[in-house]
Amino acid sequence: MAEPLAVVLRGTTLGPGRPALCVPLVGRTLHDLVTRASGLPDGVADVVEVRLDHLTAADDPDRVVAALDAVRAVLPDDVPVLATFRSQAEGGERHLDADAYRDLLLRVVAAGSADAVDVEQFSRPDVVDTVVEAAHDAGLAVVASSHDFDATPAHDEIVSRLLAQQELGADVVKVAVTPHGAADVLTLLAATTTFRAGAGLVPAVTMAMGPLGVVSRLAGETFGSCLTFGSVGTASAPGQLDAVALRGVLDLVHDAQGH
Repeated sequence: MAEPLAVVLRGTTLGPGRPALCVPLVGRTLHDLVTRASGLPDGVADVVEVRLDHLTAADDPDRVVAALDAVRAVLPDDVPVLATFRSQAEGGERHLDADAYRDLLLRVVAAGSADAVDVEQFSRPDVVDTVVEAAHDAGLAVVASSHDFDATPAHDEIVSRLLAQQELGADVVKVAVTPHGAADVLTLLAATTTFRAGAGLVPAVTMAMGPLGVVSRLAGETFGSCLTFGSVGTASAPGQLDAVALRGVLDLVHDAQGH
């Protein structure tokens, strides 16, 4: 496998080896998010994702930034924050039109409480370009993402999406799919390996969602995925495992590979 450029977010490195563990925070209010952030078990989260689309005030950039500031204030200094507004089209809770989505992410980037921002690959092209440029100018990493809640694209399409995200300037590329059989999970894993062994220069995050895809959340180190998602409380996507238990499995797989 090719060695991707590692991405360092505070005390966490995204790259080869044991996948980092990201815990999504899902809450309707600032208070909900702070309560969940404060209650995270010590040492379980390498990254915390704040799911902005679950906030009732998701269409108010000032209140969104206040929520991010409050979460940042209660997390350990070495735990980075990934800010994500997941659109309804890709499994999220809320809809924002393209301009509002752009403006919210630009406000998040400018505020400085997040270390990385998620940008959906299939957003309007000028929105993607604007947010990527602003994030890099502000020193934030960009996670470009694509989520398919209906099916698993073909092997070559998954690889193509990852490469396209890389071309958009993403520091980390991400594809999540929905399998309808074991063969779909194998397709996702094989595509991840192909990207990693070929023209993939940046760290990749891939997963097959739902119960069928659980193995993809455990075996990222083997196939080339640098990050996995585990829940503490409310899950943000189908198939997420308990973060504490997941961390133990990641350590077990890592140790079994002779590290």
